[in-house]
Amino acid sequence: MTEYICEDCGSLLTHLNPTTLQSIKEVHSQLCPVKRQKILATAEAEKLKRASSSRNATIPMQAVQTAAGAPPSAASIPQQVATTPSSNEAADSSSLKLTGTGTDHVAAEGPIDTGFKSKRQPAGKFKGIQVWGPYDPPGQLGIWGTDVCVDFDICISDGACIDACPVNVYEWLETPGHPASERKPFMIREKDCIFCLACENVCPPQAIKIFKK
Repeated sequence: MTEYICEDCGSLLTHLNPTTLQSIKEVHSQLCPVKRQKILATAEAEKLKRASSSRNATIPMQAVQTAAGAPPSAASIPQQVATTPSSNEAADSSSLKLTGTGTDHVAAEGPIDTGFKSKRQPAGKFKGIQVWGPYDPPGQLGIWGTDVCVDFDICISDGACIDACPVNVYEWLETPGHPASERKPFMIREKDCIFCLACENVCPPQAIKIFKK
């Protein structure tokens, strides 16, 4: 019997097979809550340090002098230029709707196309999460996410990904009228992903792709 004690949380891991124990250690290292808390605390401390340094920095100002009684020159008056957002910027800031006239679609088959980012165009965002087209709700919803990506047109809403995720990245999103399933695992906390690939590995129709940073 071989054993290992986590130096962060003190958990005792044991197994008869050293190779299997090594695999258990690697998984525990990714999911250890104490270790993750230390990493987050260190990152927050660095963030506060950078913010403090930024506040202490001074920006030299150039004085603009005008002749007594004379109006300031045009060069001394800050100019405000109105800009029109590009079509891509407008799409990024939009909030997509889950209702529409797209009712003539059928469920797609897995697996998810892992090269979709070079083949599909962004359709917009839903609550800050990127959505890749084609998008024609309610029957065609495209692929959702940037790092945690789910093809909603393949997803059958079995819930395996929600149960497997150790950091609760997903929550249910109602999608009435979709031919594959009428609710989807919405990656609302995508930024919390620890890239353990648990959800990707358990998805029956292979509708999930995790892009590690």
